Amino acid sequence: HPSMLLSHFRIHTGEKPFVCDECGARFTQNHMLIYHKRCHTGERPYCCDQCGKQFTQLNALQRHHRIHTGEKPFMCNACGRT
Repeated sequence: HPSMLLSHFRIHTGEKPFVCDECGARFTQNHMLIYHKRCHTGERPYCCDQCGKQFTQLNALQRHHRIHTGEKPFMCNACGRT
């Protein structure tokens, strides 16, 4: 997809065309600007159905959910500790 290639190419050029109007932070992708703006608005659209804790990004909620499930998906290759 051409727009994804352009977005990827910005990694190499350093171009960051998406600018936060609150603080001037710059981003290569618009969705990253949208996530960032939540720190100014306080918006936390993702809510844990078990404890009610709220998050700005879905991946943070998914990582948090492991507290309730006990899932430990990463293991040390040297000692086997999770």
